[in-house]
Amino acid sequence: MVAIPVQNLTFKEYLTYDDGSGFHYELVDGRLELMNPPTIEHFLIAKFLEQFLDAEIKRLNLPWLTFREAGVRTGRNKSRLTDLCVVTQEQARELLKVSAVFETPPLMIVEVVSPDSIKRDYRYKRSEYAALEVPEYWIVDPLEGKISVLFLEEGLYEERVFTGNEQIGSRKFGEIAIAVEQVLASGSLG
Repeated sequence: MVAIPVQNLTFKEYLTYDDGSGFHYELVDGRLELMNPPTIEHFLIAKFLEQFLDAEIKRLNLPWLTFREAGVRTGRNKSRLTDLCVVTQEQARELLKVSAVFETPPLMIVEVVSPDSIKRDYRYKRSEYAALEVPEYWIVDPLEGKISVLFLEEGLYEERVFTGNEQIGSRKFGEIAIAVEQVLASGSLG
């Protein structure tokens, strides 16, 4: 078992923190929170969506990039790890040779819910991403068989829930044509 340091870290200290364990941490009010490795289902869904969004970015010739497990600063001493985030090339250029923790809001964030991340994805990240003014936030929930797409409206998220064969609606990717069941099926191996 690896001991997590109890001292308060500043955001700047977090950017260079390495305990040698290879584990990933989020910074929450100066404390390190260990992120458990995701399930294979989680990895497969994130990979599928990354490839899908990359293809859409290429098709539309947009100056955007998709990253898995990039950080996003959500407060003074707070940083979250995203499952996926879409950013501009300019945002990425600013971090080319430093830790990939974005301090400006990504265009879009996607989180895939795991049993240990339900409260974090639905409650904490939702309010933090809204405060950061992330315009679009997807919560992909294979446990409940749904995808919630949240659009920022006057500082708060308006939520639309998609299930089954419904086509997901997106403002950032207005022409996408993909059903919830396609996304969720990507998490299986057969």
